[in-house]
Amino acid sequence: MIDKKISRKEPRITLVGAGPGDPELITMKGANALKNADVILYDALVNEGVLDYAGPNAIKVYVGKRSGEHSYGQDAINKLMIDYALNYGHVVRLKGGDPFVFGRGYEELDFAAGYSIPATVIPGLSSSISVPGLQQIPVTHRGLSESFWVVTGTTASGKISNDLYEAARSKATVVVLMGLGKLREIVKLFQNEGKGLLPVAAIQSGSTENEKLAVGVVDTIVEVVEEKGIEAPALLVFGQVVSLHPSFQPIRDFYEALKEEL
Repeated sequence: MIDKKISRKEPRITLVGAGPGDPELITMKGANALKNADVILYDALVNEGVLDYAGPNAIKVYVGKRSGEHSYGQDAINKLMIDYALNYGHVVRLKGGDPFVFGRGYEELDFAAGYSIPATVIPGLSSSISVPGLQQIPVTHRGLSESFWVVTGTTASGKISNDLYEAARSKATVVVLMGLGKLREIVKLFQNEGKGLLPVAAIQSGSTENEKLAVGVVDTIVEVVEEKGIEAPALLVFGQVVSLHPSFQPIRDFYEALKEEL
């Protein structure tokens, strides 16, 4: 009798950032990881076009988390990641943007370490920088902004992040992720700091075919967002850098003319 040994692949996990949405904005290293993956666990904010980089035999599992639909909790995702790694080999955990920017990437990394499964990270383009950049809005610019904040609009408890209160007081550019649903409350924070005329941009589905842009000032941005039909997923940019966008020029002209009249 010939003893045939069953070969099993060594379990390993790669956290990959898919970028802001456009499939071409994933890194080459991230695309190569997908090509070599046995299993891909991907989130709701990942453009499914990114999955075209996967090998023909890869198992693709949607584990997205969105309101209003069935979704996996983080504990369930962690367990799936381990189970697939132990049974199939190389698992790519594919996350929108960058895994470590509000992506809970370190939690998954730490969970894998608890099972002694090797895990590596391939960073992705964070929407906080790349989406404004694609609209030619820099998060920093000499003479306008020397730094920038990246803040979540809504915490796990459903409240506004305390950091937003501090961010509203600063002179830095403030990029708010997952904050569209709290826009009125966030606007109030800036108004309380006397920043009603601070330029603001709201960008929906940045880098994708569904991208929309609304530009205004703190005092008007709620109405402009409603008029433009901006919906989640969207990010907000508060700061003088927004004034560099071409569509802000008529707004600047309006307020300058208003000052002259007064």
